[in-house]
Amino acid sequence: MPVEDPQEHDPFADRFARALHQAGAGFETHRDLAAAGEARGRGLVLRRRAAVLAGAAAVACAGVGGVLLLPGDGGADDRRSVAAATAGPSPAAGEDGGITAREMIRTLRNLLPEGRISKERGVGTDREPLMPHAQVVHDDGAGGGAIAVSLQRVEPGSREARAATTCPDRTFVPYDACRTTELADGSLLMIFQGYEHPDRRTDTKWWAAELVTPEGRRVSVSEWNAEAQKDAPVTRPEPPLSVEELKELATAPVWRPMVDVLRERQRPGPDASPSPGSSAPAEALPPAGAPDERMRKTFVSLLPDGLEVKKHGGEASDHAYLVVDDGEGASMVQVNVQADMSGAERQLFGADAETLPDGTKVVRRQGPGEKGGRDVVMWTVDTIRPDGMRVVISAFNSGAQHTAATREAPALTMGQLREIATSPEWQNLL
Repeated sequence: MPVEDPQEHDPFADRFARALHQAGAGFETHRDLAAAGEARGRGLVLRRRAAVLAGAAAVACAGVGGVLLLPGDGGADDRRSVAAATAGPSPAAGEDGGITAREMIRTLRNLLPEGRISKERGVGTDREPLMPHAQVVHDDGAGGGAIAVSLQRVEPGSREARAATTCPDRTFVPYDACRTTELADGSLLMIFQGYEHPDRRTDTKWWAAELVTPEGRRVSVSEWNAEAQKDAPVTRPEPPLSVEELKELATAPVWRPMVDVLRERQRPGPDASPSPGSSAPAEALPPAGAPDERMRKTFVSLLPDGLEVKKHGGEASDHAYLVVDDGEGASMVQVNVQADMSGAERQLFGADAETLPDGTKVVRRQGPGEKGGRDVVMWTVDTIRPDGMRVVISAFNSGAQHTAATREAPALTMGQLREIATSPEWQNLL
């Protein structure tokens, strides 16, 4: 994959790339996406939650290398009911006590309503990292649609667990409906009805169910109104499963002992230390999707006069966004504050970077908005200080990247963005 000039790097892409690595659990397709994000800027920090949501679905649509493929003939054996499947015995584990790709496929098939099954593929627990998954195409007579399921263990109460069942912010991810409910056993279930492409450049719909139990079992189900996640023609108006059937599939009891197999295989020895990147305890984390109040207040305090804040949001303590209006239309502005980014300085700040008297380097960029909104532009000021603290601020001439422009230019000038990004107030947050 060609690498573009590092000066074209999206200031938020590294965060998005890490989200794809975590959500996609390292499958090849996700590594390609992450690399593209690092080089070309495929995303914003707030899309991390969308990436978490999409990642578990996308792994089931990954490249077929090492994936078990089974032909589906659509015969009598392809017709099952959820009630019959959940009443049957749990699937057998592999010889090593793990889950085979064949068992993942068979379990998914058995849980689906009547219809023709084809294009089966799956991955078991014989691949690292552990996220067994399966995908089939299901046709109930109204057209085939892809259905995918993946299993994962998450730290109970962690940011990842909560993000998986938190509806995305519509400022970044457009959708028709999304709802999170708490089940009788304390599990959280999110049902999401949205689109494969945020800019709606195709009519491919993506519906998903995310279940996270109090014990950390995570079951992710996705479906599309096409036979593949991307680059396949739409075959039906809606995905094949109704919202109720989607819920029933995600909450089927048979998945839970299968996720427990992952817990046994991931259990560290008595002397093992926590793995890098493992989730922090719940009490150490703010609610998913809630920016640190100090972050928001600092951001608002640095705005120039004459701007009214219409909406705000963000991600934990290092990102915040505002939708502001100066009377001429909505304009989204977002900031990301990162500590210890010296390792990326050479890549992100080239010879054309401005160097301030205190050693802070500043890069300015102006270009089209990346998420497909009509006539949307993105103005960015990226800064890094001698101690490695990086502050990046971007403004758009729209209230969201994926919607049409609401004004000719962002509500803040490049000079005002530079003034905010280089403010010493950000140092008080770290």
